[in-house]
This record gives sequence, C-alpha cells and structure tokens, in this order.
Amino acid sequence: MSKQLLVRPQKTPLQGVISVPGDKSISHRAVMLASLAEGTSHIRRWLPAGDTLATLQIMQKLGVSVQIDKRSDIAWDLTIEGRGLHGWQAAQKPLDCRNAGTGMRLLAGLLTGQNFASVLDGSDQLRKRPMRRITDPLSEMGANIMAENGRAPLTITPSHLHGIEYRMNVASAQVKSAILLAGLYAQGESRVYQPGPARDHTERMLQAMGVPIRTEEDWVILPAAPEGGWRLRPLDLTVPADPSSAAFPLVAAAIVPHSQITIAGVGLNETRTGILDMLQAMGADLTVHNEHLSGGERLGDLSVSFSELHSTSVSGDTVVRGIDELPIWAVATTQAAGVSQVSDAAELRVKEVDRISVLAGELRKLGVEMMESPDGFSVAGPMRLFGGEVDSHDDHRLGMSLAVAGLVTHGLTLVHDAGCIADSFPGFVEMMQSLGANIEWIER
Repeated sequence: MSKQLLVRPQKTPLQGVISVPGDKSISHRAVMLASLAEGTSHIRRWLPAGDTLATLQIMQKLGVSVQIDKRSDIAWDLTIEGRGLHGWQAAQKPLDCRNAGTGMRLLAGLLTGQNFASVLDGSDQLRKRPMRRITDPLSEMGANIMAENGRAPLTITPSHLHGIEYRMNVASAQVKSAILLAGLYAQGESRVYQPGPARDHTERMLQAMGVPIRTEEDWVILPAAPEGGWRLRPLDLTVPADPSSAAFPLVAAAIVPHSQITIAGVGLNETRTGILDMLQAMGADLTVHNEHLSGGERLGDLSVSFSELHSTSVSGDTVVRGIDELPIWAVATTQAAGVSQVSDAAELRVKEVDRISVLAGELRKLGVEMMESPDGFSVAGPMRLFGGEVDSHDDHRLGMSLAVAGLVTHGLTLVHDAGCIADSFPGFVEMMQSLGANIEWIER
C-alpha cells in the first residue's frame, strides 16, 4: 500500500521547540568504524532510518555484535563490539545497501581491504547511480573491484592495497572517504586533493579513534600505518542532529507567516552549513545559540522566525556545503522577491533521481516558475502556489520538500509515494504536526 501525504494550507503559525533525527552521514560512519575498533563503542542518538539500518544490518552480516536500545523512533543507542580491522567475517549472500549511496561507497573502500570476497548490491534506484567515481581510485590502489558499466552490484575480491596520491576533480566526501578507508589497509601513505570543501566526518571520527589524519592546504593525508597496522580506539559518541533534516522545518518556519521555532542540538560542522548561509543571504531571521562540542563535532540550537525573503544566487563552495538541501532551498525561493539561481550543482543530477529535472517538474504542478540549466536552476518569486498532486519519485528529500511547499499553497496538496521519507527522517510528519503543521498520512 502506497503511503501518501495530505497537506492543507497553513493558516496558523508554526511554533515550538523540536529535535530532529541524528545525522545520517555520521550514523553511517559511526557504525562502520566502531565495527573495526578494538573494544566496545557506545553511540547515542543514532539514526534508525532506512539507509542507515541497511548499513547496520550489513555490519551484523559481517559478524559484528550490536546491542540496541530503542530510545525512540528516531534515536537509538548502540553498543558495538569491535572486531578490529581484520575481524569481519565473510557474508554468505550479497550485502544489500538498499537506497544508500553513502553506505555502498564507503563500504566499498573498507571491503577492498578484507581477506574474503564480497558483493555490494542495492535497490534498482541505487543500481542506477554512478560508482566509477570510487571504483577508479580504488582500482588505482590495487583493489580488485568489478562493476558493470560503472554501476552496482560491485564485486570485490581480496588484493594487496597501496597508498595513492589522488586529485578529485570535484570535492566529494564519499570519494575521499572511500580512499581513506581503503588506505587503512594499504601500504604507504594516501593523499587526497579536494578542490573545495567536502564533509570531513570521516577524518574527524578517525582522529577521535587514534588515526593521525592531517590536512595540509587542500590535501587530506593518511600516513603510512605503523608496524602491525592501525588499531582503532572505540568510539564514545552522541550523534548530532542532522542539519539536512533540520532544513525542512527551518524553511517551513521561514515561509509560513508569523512562525517561530527552535531546533535543538543541530550539527554545525562547517562543511554542512551551506543551507544556513543560503537562508541568511535571503534575509531569513535565523540565529545560532548554545554552541558546544561533542565527539569533535560542533553543535548548537537553531532558531528561525518568519521574515520577508529576497532572492540570492548560490554557487561554488556554498553549493558543496549544502548540496542535499538545495531542493528545500528551492521551495524557500518561491516565496522570495526576485530571481534566485544556483549553479555548480550538476551533482544534483546523479542523486537518488535527477533532482533538478524531477523537482522542477513537480514544483511546476504547483505553479512554480522553475527553469533548469545543466548545473542548476533558477526560480522567480514570490509567487502564489496552488495545490495539486505531486510525486516524490521515491526520493526522500523531494518528498519532504514538496510537503513543505504544500503548506504555502492555495488548496490541498497530495504527495504520492511519500513512504521514502523514512530513508532519512523517520517521524517527519509527526514532528511537523507537533509544530502545528496541517499535514497527515493517508493510505490508498
């Protein structure tokens, strides 16, 4: 049965203090690296979403013991018994990453260093996503990794790895991470050049586990392993709230008149805060307070109030730091005066779906004037939106973006195929309802 979202025009302000789920990127990495530690790791407020659950189940299939305390629907506490870098066991069947591109690309790096063969596979959607960006550099390191036409499934067989010096053409946390994680098993030093900011959660977590990764100008450097190989210390980590998830209620409050909300404990890693810069550049009334550190990551509370927005242009580093949030930012631009535009965002075309063309097509159904370009889009605002039937195309971020758009339409909005929202944000609807949003699940 397909789950759908019914959204009614929001006649009252959104108000309240909320928490959003833990960071998906950090949740993926925490489970993987804790499984390779020597000792017991404790991970709090871990995100039990579709993508991250796929990674957790893969760890269990590789022989890792995990104790789970289901604190809530959006936050689990995990106790993971690490098996060391070479303690994983061969799985009997292909490892199912479901829709998780991050999970597949990072696991590929780690599995190249194992003494057993493995196969990484996933959904039909994931099978369409490009994997050559990681298989090429991993092959340069000596990995035996096969992919048909640069796509999953990935077949990985044992090999001897060596460090490389690799220049990324486009900054990518997933490519960088795949190389660094394979580098844990490689002879010699590994160096990755990043032509701009990319998420650094892998580096921060490895540093916390005793691996002296360093950055020199635009190079990230993993030194040669000591004699006997790397020994990772266990993790003790509280996962920050995901800034990508926070973006949806933030934009909703910024465009629904008279709204004022606060989101507690959001991750403020500077490689992830592009959406905050984008909203503030539009004139959003957005403040950060109660900043503090946890596990090497910066957190803080975010407050946003409704305000009159104006157009802005986004490109370069800001796009890299807010690539996943551009669909919901596009919704904000519909209520901003003038023409807003984004460039340098070709990466959007190789996400779960082509997020430029699909988003443009769906928003046009609500009356949005959105024009595509090869590496971005432009939106003319402010505009009067009209209710209608739209489709997520099984993309969680598009589903939530369309739901938020529905709050400022005239007439009812129905979002088809919305169950995918749970891939990254279980409890999204309930959280929005707690703020007073006129949104509900229906099943047909």
